[in-house]
Amino acid sequence: MNTTDTLTLTTIETALRRAASTLRERSDSPRLDAEVLLAKVLGLTRAGLLARSAQPLQERDESAFNALLTRRQSGTPVAYLTGSREFWSLPLRVSPAVLVPRPETEILVEQVLELLPAAPARSVLDLGTGSGAIALAIASERPDWPVTGSDVSSDALAIAEGNSRNLRLANVEWLAGSWFDAVPGRRFDVIVSNPPYVAAGDPLLSRLTAEPMLALSPGVTGLESLQLIGAQAGAHLIQGGWLLLEHGHDQATAVQALLRDHGFESIRTCLDLSGKTRITLATFTHT
Repeated sequence: MNTTDTLTLTTIETALRRAASTLRERSDSPRLDAEVLLAKVLGLTRAGLLARSAQPLQERDESAFNALLTRRQSGTPVAYLTGSREFWSLPLRVSPAVLVPRPETEILVEQVLELLPAAPARSVLDLGTGSGAIALAIASERPDWPVTGSDVSSDALAIAEGNSRNLRLANVEWLAGSWFDAVPGRRFDVIVSNPPYVAAGDPLLSRLTAEPMLALSPGVTGLESLQLIGAQAGAHLIQGGWLLLEHGHDQATAVQALLRDHGFESIRTCLDLSGKTRITLATFTHT
């Protein structure tokens, strides 16, 4: 390529600025989205991409980048476009078969680790595991703990199993089944879940059309899965075992009430990084 041809090409920085402007109405982080997608196209890290900001972008790469931007504009999450998402500093493969792991869900993992010391080993059940994010994060921090992840979706379990192989975490088992149907007769020290909790009529769902509805909304009120888990969890916890649930920011009072109704004690709710009520935990004592 001669010098004249090079000068006619868009630079990486110019492409990023244009992309960020294009994505401004779709994304809360348009520049970040643009950088991640272009880094994917060029096979670079974001740091490597920015270090080359003045370099020209080849036409084939610009075309591939624009194709990803079009899909992002239509609502496809960046994680689906790149095929990966980091959670708890773990690189996870994701696909439209699973919910994209959110940063606020890391609060749930933090609470489990703060609640119980590493020894003795505790058994953990992650209900509706999806990509396996929660189960794998706990397993990575507590390699001596037996962790079980369950999901009704075989496609989701395939993603979770692949993630555990890639991360070489052997202390996790994966089981198929709807909620506690996957673990009949078994009891655990800790049960965690980020179940679907968005009400069927919530306008939020119109922005999340690319993600699996099964993992987003359980029904009209948004509380259906939380109610089922609260009602059945006691039968699957050891004496003094803990239940930790992620829920909507406006559902804390309802979740606390349903846990009290089903015999849970020491109920408390934790805030997420934006100061919204997000995680409620409680212990169960058999009578």
